[in-house]
Amino acid sequence: MKSFLPALFATVTLSVLAHAAPVSLFDGKTFDGWEGDTAKTWKIVDGAFVGGSLQEKVPHNEFLSTKKSFKNFDLHVKFKLVGTEGFVNGGVQFRSVRIPNNFEMIGYQADMGDGYFGSLYDESRRRKALVTPDKALMDKTVKKDEWNEYHIRCEGRHIQLWINDVLTCDYTEPDESIEQSGLIGLQVHGNGKTEAWYKDIVIEELP
Repeated sequence: MKSFLPALFATVTLSVLAHAAPVSLFDGKTFDGWEGDTAKTWKIVDGAFVGGSLQEKVPHNEFLSTKKSFKNFDLHVKFKLVGTEGFVNGGVQFRSVRIPNNFEMIGYQADMGDGYFGSLYDESRRRKALVTPDKALMDKTVKKDEWNEYHIRCEGRHIQLWINDVLTCDYTEPDESIEQSGLIGLQVHGNGKTEAWYKDIVIEELP
């Protein structure tokens, strides 16, 4: 029994340490830990990051990204997409990188927009949706012009997406050359009078 207890304690301790506690990536007040065009495109309103404008079209895609990279994780992001004209779209980048001297990012995106909600899109790489959920299901699931929540889970090459607790994507990356770690980013898409709102951004890193 004496030899068993220390081994049990060590096992429990390692298990606890392997799953880091959830951490908020946004303090609701500052851009600490994030980078992007905070002079014009991105602002903070009522505890949320807001990208874009309803008064004038966003000229091109813009991203607010973390300075830290993440590999395996559970990520929760509340979002609201509002638009009046043009291509109203946004998304949550993950396992992504910034293109040097460019406004774009390369990587996976949990897409947002009519006909795009719940999709896994490969931004600036394969430039296509890797998984697209049933539109009728998304029309029932997404609350238009209101707050919704993305849950993004990445473990190894396995990627899952949920919107408002509804599974929209269950994907395993077949291309072993594609890096499975990177930055998290928030997008407002170009060519629309759009505001993309994001708040309550919480991540739990996994082993």
